Amino acid sequence: MTHDLPLFPLDHLPLFGQPMASALAIRDRTYNYQELNLRIGRLAAWLAATDLHSGDRVATWLGKGEIACLMPLAAVRAGLVHVPVNQLLKAPQLAYIMADSGARFLITNAGRAGTLNPPRNELGFSIIDEKTVLEFLDDSSAPSLPPLPVTTDADTLAAILYTSGSTGRPKGVMLSHANLVLGAVSVAEYLKLSPDDKVLAVLPLSFDYGQNQLLSTWRAGGCVVPLDYLTPRDVIKSCVQHKITTLAAVPPLWVQLTEHLWPPEATQNMRRLTNSGGAFTPSLVKMLRSIFGKNTDIYAMYGLTEAFRSTYLDPALIDGNPTSMGRNIPFAEVMVVAPNGSETGPDEPGELVHAGRLVAQGYWQDAARTAERFKPAPEFSKYGGIAVWSGDTVRRDGDGLLYFVGRDDAMIKTSGNRISPTEIEEAAVESGLVAEACALGRKDDRLGAAIVLFVRGSGDDDGLKSYLKTTLPNFMQPAEIHWLDAFPKNANGKLDRNILALRLAA
Repeated sequence: MTHDLPLFPLDHLPLFGQPMASALAIRDRTYNYQELNLRIGRLAAWLAATDLHSGDRVATWLGKGEIACLMPLAAVRAGLVHVPVNQLLKAPQLAYIMADSGARFLITNAGRAGTLNPPRNELGFSIIDEKTVLEFLDDSSAPSLPPLPVTTDADTLAAILYTSGSTGRPKGVMLSHANLVLGAVSVAEYLKLSPDDKVLAVLPLSFDYGQNQLLSTWRAGGCVVPLDYLTPRDVIKSCVQHKITTLAAVPPLWVQLTEHLWPPEATQNMRRLTNSGGAFTPSLVKMLRSIFGKNTDIYAMYGLTEAFRSTYLDPALIDGNPTSMGRNIPFAEVMVVAPNGSETGPDEPGELVHAGRLVAQGYWQDAARTAERFKPAPEFSKYGGIAVWSGDTVRRDGDGLLYFVGRDDAMIKTSGNRISPTEIEEAAVESGLVAEACALGRKDDRLGAAIVLFVRGSGDDDGLKSYLKTTLPNFMQPAEIHWLDAFPKNANGKLDRNILALRLAA
């Protein structure tokens, strides 16, 4: 297995597929690789014909339609930087991302555009209806830009993916051509993807692993089937309809999927299941095994947007080690570092540090938070350079397998989403019904963590719930709201989260 760095431009990934082989099955249409490249080129030509300039940001706020799938490659072919926005986010979150990224164009649909306030002429960016772009793509006389030259600098910025931090507003992670290309090559390699694979893409395309489902499948020459599902049954039906061989999900969805009947037609073609966004439990692995049998490989993985993906567990080891994160993926060096900067011994906890070419370029226009997370690799690193210091505590056993111990920050991970408690707290205070707020996560078998919101204020429970539903996406909605007469404070006068966390554990 060679790991020579294949540093070609990002938009070259689909060139690895056979021209007449199926590449993208979307709704009632299936495009082969020749058509896929043509339509990427047309979308790039449309972008190039706007008043955007090299390095400008263009955002999408869409479901998993054709434009959302093509844009990661079309934007870079046009010399632009793609900013995908999770379709579940609402107008306030979209406005922040647009302002922070400086994106000048937003491609969305009429329904989402209608939720924006203030009016279009006061937004500071142009809104393009996706129907306009689709009409251009379907015009056989429309021009199509060719792929970028192989001499394109692989370190050129290609995308900004927004992820919430433990405090403050979401952070824009800057990803280069090399980051995304090597991530695609790495995953295609260790998952053993092949040209006859059909991958059901249920994860959001604004999520690093959701986007990688497109890129790694096209690197392998397979076919992607994007799906915006409403219920777990939709996922099962699609597995039957498209004879899916590869399915990726987050633990809460896996739990929901195991609660439904899977007919033989839905499992007989399944070669691999992959998990991200949270750890497997032994019981969940057993349930998946009972449904899919021994012929389906189950991949446990660990990653962070700042370095895409760090580890995977060889599927041959999953039944005996269901809670393990495995070992480093290709192109990644994963270390367990003690507080003094040395490498830890077997079963000694330490911080997970990731080095190598998968490490992102930092946070967009945020030097302070970049310096906190992106720091020189420890002295014993083989790769050296700048590494991502994850803030996660892990341990490595005597066989070299990694295990997650705990998260050092205050993030709430629910339904596979990493959520900033500050964003929920700010929304509560902005309602005018709350003077103080604190959001915490409570362990939940289905969600991973349920959001519990402590507030001090008017006591208008229905009013606060109604406000939060209009300003925050569904996965940020509190499962419980507790009204307090006063918040506990620490010696510095700050709200004492630890005391409230103890209350949850009681």
